[in-house]
Amino acid sequence: MTDIPASAASGGPMAKPKTAAVRTVSLWNIANILTMVRLLLVPAFVLLMLADGGHDPAWRSFAWAAFSIAMITDLFDGELARRYNLVTDFGKIADPIADKAIMGAALICLSALSDLPWWVTGVILFREIGITVMRFWVIRHGVIPASRGGKMKTLAQGIAVGMYILALTGPLATLRWWVMAAAVALTVGTGLDYVRQALVLRRAGLAAERAREH
Repeated sequence: MTDIPASAASGGPMAKPKTAAVRTVSLWNIANILTMVRLLLVPAFVLLMLADGGHDPAWRSFAWAAFSIAMITDLFDGELARRYNLVTDFGKIADPIADKAIMGAALICLSALSDLPWWVTGVILFREIGITVMRFWVIRHGVIPASRGGKMKTLAQGIAVGMYILALTGPLATLRWWVMAAAVALTVGTGLDYVRQALVLRRAGLAAERAREH
């Protein structure tokens, strides 16, 4: 007997080893399409928000609808990408950009129209941009997971900004001030927590690198 396969011994063709098929994710998947819709809604929202001087209740209602649609797509695109394995490099880059773009556009428009103090816009944008930069700063050491507080912050921001976009009066106008105050508090609190997590993660990563060197 011989250990040589019969096909090789007889000069026949060798059986080719099976290779696992690599699944290619299309750029045009539902998660990316929702992200693209959110990006396209940003200029549409700005135009609606500033139409007719920016204080017409009807145009503000249309702007609120565009903002709400954008925020709703934000709830679904990331979840769909993870659940159905539709994660792409485009989505990784475009999704956070779309998130910051729609919220930043809304805040800047509100402050430009004197409906929201500039310091509120500054605090929220500084936190959002700063945390994004910090994530990239520590990404080689690990990923900072989204926390429950961060999700509450996003929800509070969306509700508060949505209420400011609408031309509300009376008790609702007072209520939106308190909702925005809660959103700012969550923004600052979760931002400080992310800074703490980033520093802990970086220290642990550097310690692990030093241990491998020795």
